[in-house]
Amino acid sequence: MTYSPEILCELQENTESIRNICILAHVDHGKTTLADDLLASNGIISTRLAGKLRLMDSLEAEQIRGITMKSSAVSLVHQKDDQKYLINLIDTPGHVDFSSEVSTAVRLSDGAIILIDAVEGVCPQTLAALRQAWLEHLRIILVLNKIDRLIVELKMSPMEAYFHIRSILEHLNAVVAEQFASLLLEKSIDQVVVEEVKNENNNDNDDDDWTRNESQMCFSPHYNNVLFASALDGWAFGIHHFADLYAKKLSIKREVLMKTLWGDFYFDKKSKRVYKGAQGKGQKPMFVQCILENLWSVYETIIIRRDNEKLEKIATSIGAKLTPRDIRHTDPYVPLHLLFNQWLPIAPAVFDMVVVQLPHPKALNIEKIEQLMCNKSRRFDTLLPETQQLKQAFINCSSDDHEPVIIYVSKLFSVNQNALSQNKYKPLTAEDIAQRRELLRQKQLDKTTINEESSNKEIIEKDQTKTENGTMNPVETESNENMFLAFARVYSGRLKRGQKIFILSPRHDPTLFVGK
Repeated sequence: MTYSPEILCELQENTESIRNICILAHVDHGKTTLADDLLASNGIISTRLAGKLRLMDSLEAEQIRGITMKSSAVSLVHQKDDQKYLINLIDTPGHVDFSSEVSTAVRLSDGAIILIDAVEGVCPQTLAALRQAWLEHLRIILVLNKIDRLIVELKMSPMEAYFHIRSILEHLNAVVAEQFASLLLEKSIDQVVVEEVKNENNNDNDDDDWTRNESQMCFSPHYNNVLFASALDGWAFGIHHFADLYAKKLSIKREVLMKTLWGDFYFDKKSKRVYKGAQGKGQKPMFVQCILENLWSVYETIIIRRDNEKLEKIATSIGAKLTPRDIRHTDPYVPLHLLFNQWLPIAPAVFDMVVVQLPHPKALNIEKIEQLMCNKSRRFDTLLPETQQLKQAFINCSSDDHEPVIIYVSKLFSVNQNALSQNKYKPLTAEDIAQRRELLRQKQLDKTTINEESSNKEIIEKDQTKTENGTMNPVETESNENMFLAFARVYSGRLKRGQKIFILSPRHDPTLFVGK
């Protein structure tokens, strides 16, 4: 589904419907592939090209090397429960040489998506990305990507895959606990302990303080902050997807399934009850019984055995519509993508979790606001009262004209003027091409009366080739001049063309200007 620019402008007026997020991961863990899937949900690219086009890698060097080198941003729309949300997404590099790009993206975001390859597990840049997100006080959700590699490449059984995934989560949570302890120690040494400022406009600040809430600090499917996915095959799910399904099928409460679909629990088919102690009793955990075995069955049917008859039964059971041509396609991944797009589509799963788990701009962390307003060499309470008053503008996050305009520029980058949208060649429509051809024919008839046929034919042929090329040829010569663009975020107020604003450098000291 595509959305017009007018809808984007309308959503920008409602701050609570905005999510500013970034995608962080080690190199080659699937960030840009996931971004392609999210772009396809808005009709920007085809779902068949998602994962192959890598649209966010706009540089030629990125396409040749197959890695992301520069951060790229895009605004997407997601609809959930008859309400639209604006998702401002930043795709970041995963290579250690481009870690500065990650820092600029994290500084402008309120939440982050951490991707981990299910085969490679937690890698060095995963830890670095986690630490940067923690230092910027971001809320995080986890996506375990490339689950399909456990089936197709490693040939794991569902039980082996379950223990492998569980070990990755345990390793990640151990690292999180270690980093959390070290950051708390640094904070206690470097800063003076002060009472937390209670603001009437931020009543739920205690609930949003993720450093005090285990469900926001640790990663577990129980807390609804973990997704299992294959970005290349276009599917993702959390345990809440299957909790809704089996609540009707097994006549078990959804709340019970949310607690038992992950962990040492098993379902007894005879008594139709859930029991604890699956590993001790030699039973399969419910995550294997109800989820992984179904996934393995789909891959074995389509990719490994190519059983078309069973594929038709699976499609009918889950309500997916596949044509006979799709089922008999020579490429087995074509029916696989179509099946998962109707059963467990990745974009709605990711966006739903982003909307529920990650905060909107008005729920901005108080510590992050103070960190944006002053550097590490001084405390926020040492700033001038006039400067401290701007903290309320960050909290209000209003776009009214009477609010002060506050913009944080994360980085400046140089681009050629010809790369700007207003200077690019604009494609001609069919009507424009027909009009130009008619004008050329009229000119030809006029020039034939002056007996200049030989010279004019060459000019007409040149004009026709230029017209049929389908691009506007600029009259002015191309400019090789570069200009700087700012990668920034507006935290308060409304930025207008021709508006006078003040640029403050990182070394700006308000005491030298206020009152003078």
